[in-house]
Amino acid sequence: MREPQIDYAAVFRALPGMVALLTPDLVYADANDDFLRLAGRTREQLLGRYIFDVFPENPNDPAAAGMRETQASMLRVVATGERDTMALLRYDIEDPERPGHWEEHFWSPVNAPVLGPDGQVVLIVHRVEEVTDLIRARGAPVDDDRARVLEAELYTRSRELQGVNERLRQAHAREREVALALQAAMLPAPSPVGHHRAAVRYRPATAALNVCGDWYDLADLPGGGMAVAVGDVVGHGLAAACAMGQLRSALSAACRVAESPARALDVLGLYARFVEGAESTTAVTTFINWDGHTITYSSAGHPPPALLHPDGSVTFLDQATDPPLGARLERVSRPQASTSFVEGATLVLYTDGLIERRHEDIDTGLARLAHALTHHQHTDPESLADALLADLLPPTANTDDTALIVLRL
Repeated sequence: MREPQIDYAAVFRALPGMVALLTPDLVYADANDDFLRLAGRTREQLLGRYIFDVFPENPNDPAAAGMRETQASMLRVVATGERDTMALLRYDIEDPERPGHWEEHFWSPVNAPVLGPDGQVVLIVHRVEEVTDLIRARGAPVDDDRARVLEAELYTRSRELQGVNERLRQAHAREREVALALQAAMLPAPSPVGHHRAAVRYRPATAALNVCGDWYDLADLPGGGMAVAVGDVVGHGLAAACAMGQLRSALSAACRVAESPARALDVLGLYARFVEGAESTTAVTTFINWDGHTITYSSAGHPPPALLHPDGSVTFLDQATDPPLGARLERVSRPQASTSFVEGATLVLYTDGLIERRHEDIDTGLARLAHALTHHQHTDPESLADALLADLLPPTANTDDTALIVLRL
């Protein structure tokens, strides 16, 4: 039997009630027919425009808070990836046919995320219940008492719902604090590496739950070399922190007994099958041979380490990349590759929060990292680590945590 072909764009526009789609930058991507009709705007007046350019705050009402509350709700959705139900909202709308004339509206909005393949928010579904007629009972003076009763009831219920949302946010904040404390306890401080200087950094995401999946590790090897690794667990909060701690410890132990970084990742992959939440974890590990001036490396779906040469050029170690942990049903030995280095070079390992941005090809992020490394090439590892974070992380609303190791070879 042939499956029906569904025109989802037509379905969206025919949805009952006001529904709009916005980008994480709060720009209209689409709106259904009811939204256009009840908001009094054409599709051309909405699409591609910033929400508060289309619907600014009423300048004649100094107590108006609709824009502020709507913006805060939508940014929470972008930061947390969680649905946000707003309290009853008064939002005056300027009549497009009569500039300067503002019409009073009462809306009950819900903002929900649409996630992309990487788990990041790519769209916000903005659904609005228009309750103005219930609140004001326009054109029916005999129903003023009923309107006031409805207004009071809706206001009370909306405030109750707002209280529930606030308690949920407080619970998320407590989970964040516990997860960060656990993260700090499990991530080691860099131990002395002879005359080689190292700097490590961990920067949590700004969102309440988007923390604690990244780790770093430096381990002395029995033959006098060093293993340097970073990894990233898919997921957020306490569950990711617990999985991270188990995988970091397992990889650190495997590096000390395995003959190669590829073999260490093989062992980690076997172990990860029994760790809840470890699916699709990415990791990269490098073995440094000080005497031979070589770096041997292997990657399980992780962004490539960067090697900053003394002349300012940058090489990405991308010749031994394999899928993340648990991505294959059958067991296949992981690849590895080697490269040489000269004394004074700098090895940089990091997680994807440092380079990846929405709507951007990863090569753009890698080029930005290479430029920053060259620009700051003459700084010590501590200063270089701080400079990379300052140059590459978004100044606000960082939605992913970042781990970073800078090692002077």
